[in-house]
Amino acid sequence: MKIYVVSGLGADFKVLERLEFPENCELVFIDWLIPEKNEPFHSYVERMAEKIDVSEPFSLLGYSFGGIMVQEINQLKPAQKVVIMGSIRSDKEKSKFIKTGEITKLPRILPTGMFNDKAANVYSVVRKLFDPKNPRILQYFRVRDPYYLKWSVEKVSEWKFEEIPNVIQILGDKDIVFPIKYSKPDYVIKGGTHLFPATKYKEVSKILKEVFV
Repeated sequence: MKIYVVSGLGADFKVLERLEFPENCELVFIDWLIPEKNEPFHSYVERMAEKIDVSEPFSLLGYSFGGIMVQEINQLKPAQKVVIMGSIRSDKEKSKFIKTGEITKLPRILPTGMFNDKAANVYSVVRKLFDPKNPRILQYFRVRDPYYLKWSVEKVSEWKFEEIPNVIQILGDKDIVFPIKYSKPDYVIKGGTHLFPATKYKEVSKILKEVFV
């Protein structure tokens, strides 16, 4: 069984590197693409889905914004199983913070320059939201193209989606990005911040071995 994996907004696969899967699973990582200027979201999803071979059974696994992406990909190329970690099943599960961005359109009007490597304020926000006590946090965020980051924040805030049946959701109970109080996850990682796949990898691996049997 191939499992196609999409990591989080701006994150490479380092945040997922310690997770363990059943021996019969083959992981295929789908890297984030840089959006084309004014590219519609559905066109971007189509490009992200190009790597998936539908001639054989497969599953999808997404972390954070990757969880949103794999659910969109599943609409084009249905998977046997869809698992999301630190992510939401529909726009109804957005936090008040994200909904404020949607209503005010603030992410759309923010200058791209705010998302460059020198924008210390962006990374201070990342630290506070994702895991303020984790000294390695910026090691997980390697995709730092300013246009991609601004585009991604826009897409998360604007995302509209009806919940798909049977999507398996794993959330940390200390996650500030996607607070657990707005969702009814299938699995809860106790003490898990938004970075729980890296910090609570043993608990997550146990769940993944149950799910992907």
